Formats: sequence, structure tokens, C-alpha cells
Amino acid sequence: MAILEKSPQSAAAELYVRDLYETIIKRNPNEPEFHQAVKEVLYSLIPILAKEPKYIESGVLDRIVEPERLIMFRVPWVDDQGKVQVNRGFRVQFNSAIGPYKGGLRFHPSVNASIIKFLGFEQIFKNSLTNQPIGGGKGGSDFDPKGKSDLEIMRFAQSFMSELSKHIGPDVDVPAGDIGVGAREIGYLFGQYKKMRGGFEAGVLTGKGLNYGGSLGRTEATGYGTVYFVDEMLKDHGLSFEGSTVVVSGSGNVSIYAIEKATQLGAKVVACSDSNGYIYDPNGIDLATVKQLKEVERKRISEYVNIHPHAEYVAGSTNIWNIACDIALPCATQNEIDEASARTLISNGVKAVGEGANMPSTLEAIDLFHDNKVLFGPAKAVNAGGVAVSALEMAQNSARLSWTAEEVDLKLQKIMKDIYTNSMNAANEYGVPGNLVTGSNIAGFKKVADA
Repeated sequence: MAILEKSPQSAAAELYVRDLYETIIKRNPNEPEFHQAVKEVLYSLIPILAKEPKYIESGVLDRIVEPERLIMFRVPWVDDQGKVQVNRGFRVQFNSAIGPYKGGLRFHPSVNASIIKFLGFEQIFKNSLTNQPIGGGKGGSDFDPKGKSDLEIMRFAQSFMSELSKHIGPDVDVPAGDIGVGAREIGYLFGQYKKMRGGFEAGVLTGKGLNYGGSLGRTEATGYGTVYFVDEMLKDHGLSFEGSTVVVSGSGNVSIYAIEKATQLGAKVVACSDSNGYIYDPNGIDLATVKQLKEVERKRISEYVNIHPHAEYVAGSTNIWNIACDIALPCATQNEIDEASARTLISNGVKAVGEGANMPSTLEAIDLFHDNKVLFGPAKAVNAGGVAVSALEMAQNSARLSWTAEEVDLKLQKIMKDIYTNSMNAANEYGVPGNLVTGSNIAGFKKVADA
């Protein structure tokens, strides 16, 4: 990442960051995702470290990059054939300076310590940006829910929670959903926690069903929040979703509601994907079909073309970035936009990129977007809507009340607008105007460091 200023203070800050990053690599070998997340944050903090050396002298950053606690445990469960299967469970409790640990659970075969730590580290700053009193955490398992029966998922979730329950609580650590963990999984997890605790502690998990302490608007929050943030970014530059062509990767919760809100704002969303490939519909994605396939029938996105034969299905999910669009919303998984994909998007005239997923663009891709004046909204700012409404769910649980969907949506819109404004203000204050990566990192860091 380019260093704009080479004053003695800036040189000292750069040296400190480089030494700290080298230490992190030595202490955390073979964890590339964690290294990538830390590098992006550390180097973007150089302007504030140079201007306010107290953050170097106090050693606060040395503490922030080290998790307060990393828990790994065995998860045995019985499949439908009666065979015992064993998976690994993880929970990183990264930072509790401003509130209880808060972050999702991911059930996916790629889950390992590196991925959980990168997600937990990002969560510290994302949660800070929401201005809600929540710290950073993350968890999950290498269990793959795809192709499993409801009973298998239930048995796994119950075994997982039997161990996780020892480490969480409404004032300690409040997990939520993430990839592979939706309303069904949260229900199984909450049921087991309630059974073990012998009491109704609604605030221990968020993303719950509406009948047992969930919040209206939580399901839509990450996708809607993504679009609300990008809309603020576009308006600031005289652009709009109205009449724009949009590509959204993924077809899970974030993607579905990003498609819904972008369409409501007048955009035409022409493509979405899953891990096997993508669909292209020149008429605009029929969201009702995607919801039926993904939320109800749990089928692959390729089935879309059987219902809409004019649409095209292409194998290979990352190829979705070959489609020309005005706005790209990567909402699938980490590192889905690499340097080559970024170059393709730029050559096809993309105007804005908003990261709905966690760290979906590589560092090289981000640099390319900045160099080519593409508006770029980083994940920890853009997709903070989900955890923001999770915090609102916690507040409702604590007060034993529920707000209307309209109330929650208005609060979400204000939170996303404030995140954009605070990130832009931080970027301007520390000499990198318009750079939302640096601005959001500084704004998120400052609150946690000061606490």
C-alpha cells in the first residue's frame, strides 16, 4: 500500500508496522488469510500512527493483533448411517475492549484457525464502526452442511453447542450465523444451549427466529446494509443505482437481500452465483426463483435455467466477474476477486465495488481499483449492517421488547450512513481523502485503541 508521506514520523510508523507484521508472520505460521487481513489493516494505519505516536508508544496495536482467546474443540456426531463423524470446532474471542465478543459462526469445509482468526480480526473494526457496544469474535467448524439431512445437521449442531456453551453468554460472547449457518442452524444451536442452561437467555445468539427472540429486519440486514452503504458512496459522486447494471456474487442470505434492495433502488441485477457456477439473466434476475431454490429447496443455482430457459448458466463461480457491469457486489467468500478479475471489471467499465462478503478482494485487486479511480467500499464498512442489527437484536432481548421492521430498517440506514461518513471523515483527517479502506480502518481502530 502506498505511503503518501515520508516525514520522520511516517518513517517511524512504517518501520513499526513492518516489524510488527514480521513478528505476526513468525508467531502465526501457515495462516495466509490471517496474514492478509492483518497486513491490510496495519499498513492503512500508518497515517494515524505517524500523526499520533501514542498508539505506538502504548503498544496497544501489539495487543489488538493478538487474540484474547482461541478455542478449538472436537465435535463428534452420528450420521444417518449410524457412523460417528468427527469435525473441529473453533471460536476466537479476539477483543472485548468495547463490549462482549460478537461475530458469526461459519460451517464450511474450508474453516481452519487462519480463516477464523482473519474473520475475528476484521470483526473487531467492523463492530467498532457500527458504534454499538460489541467486541470482535468469530467461530465455526469444518463441517459441511451441504447434502446433509436435517437430523444430521441437528445432531452436529447439538454436539457443537455442547462444547461452545462453556465459552459464551449474553454478556460474554454472542455468536450469530455466517456461511452455512442460517435460521435452521441457529434454531438447533439455541435449543441445545437453552436445554443445557435450564433458562431462556435470548441474548446468547442472534439471528434467531421471530418466535423466540429474533429481530425483524435481521435476515435482510447484511444485504440491505451493503446496498445502503454503496448508495451513500454513489450519491457522494453523483451516481446512483437507478438504471445501473449490477452483478452480485453468491446466492446466500447476503446476496439475496443485496439483489432485492438494489432492484428496489432501480438497478438491474443480471447475475448471481454459487460455489459451482453462475447464472446470467439479461432480463434481470428473478429473485423469487432464487429464493425458492436457495432458501426453500436448497438446490444449486444451475436449476434457475430450467425455470428461465432464456438465462445462461456458466460453470466456475469466479467467472462471474467477466460480465460487464456498472456496480459489482462480491457477496460470496474471501479472495473471490483477484488481480485478473479486477482488471477485467475495470476494462468492462465498472464504476463501483462494494464488498458484501468478508475480504472478497485481494490486496492487489484493491490497489488496482484505487489506481483506476473505481469507487471501492471495503468489507468491514460495507457489510457491517448484519452485525449492527444483531446488536439491535441484543438490545431488544435485554429490554424484552421488539421493534417493528420499519424501526429496525431506519436504524440500519442511519448506521450505514454514519459508517460511510465517519470513514470518509477519518480518511480526510489523516491525509488519504476518499480512501475508504484507510478511513474505515482508522475509524474502527481509534475507538478500540482509545478504549
